[in-house]
Amino acid sequence: MKIGILGTGHVGKALAAAWAAAGHDIVFGSRRADDTELRAELATAINGKVAVMDPAGAVAAADVVVNATPGTASVPLLETVGAPALAGKVVLDVAVGFREDNTLSHPVESLGEEIQRTFPEARVVKTLCTVDAIVMVAPGSLEGPSTVFLSGDDADAKHTVSGLLHDLGWPPEALLDLGGIDTARGQEHYSMLFIALAGALSSYGFGMRVVLPGKS
Repeated sequence: MKIGILGTGHVGKALAAAWAAAGHDIVFGSRRADDTELRAELATAINGKVAVMDPAGAVAAADVVVNATPGTASVPLLETVGAPALAGKVVLDVAVGFREDNTLSHPVESLGEEIQRTFPEARVVKTLCTVDAIVMVAPGSLEGPSTVFLSGDDADAKHTVSGLLHDLGWPPEALLDLGGIDTARGQEHYSMLFIALAGALSSYGFGMRVVLPGKS
């Protein structure tokens, strides 16, 4: 599968390296596509040759588009690509937006919902935003099982994303489908608790697990 990753930060690089290792073709979308230093940096990150295009080119070339851009910049960037280019595409959204004062940029409507509303023919699935980049691509590094969530309106898109999560090492029992894209609010709002936990634990390398009541 060809995966177009919008965003060249640590999340985009980590996901690219893991999916490339699983056999997927990676293309990065960046406004700095002609920057030779960036190209070398990305090639090092995935330990091989890398394709870097402008965002529109990366979207056009991809079967699945991954939004790993800063959440406050995601929609403006996608608007430069245009709704027709995103129509029918699976958009795997991992971003969360923060303002300069460290409050959420999307306190009511989630970023995932805004992307779906702005690009109604795209097939948006929110996932992975409840863990750090290290755990995203190495859930087996945790001491025990963890849970990762999916939110989206398109069942086939969720199936595709589930396969990509399996390729990152998330077993089927770790995936929890929360329902429609409106449930992305819960995933994004967890980021505030995540930050508090990271401070208390002095680490970002943790997961969370949904535990059901025991049988009486």
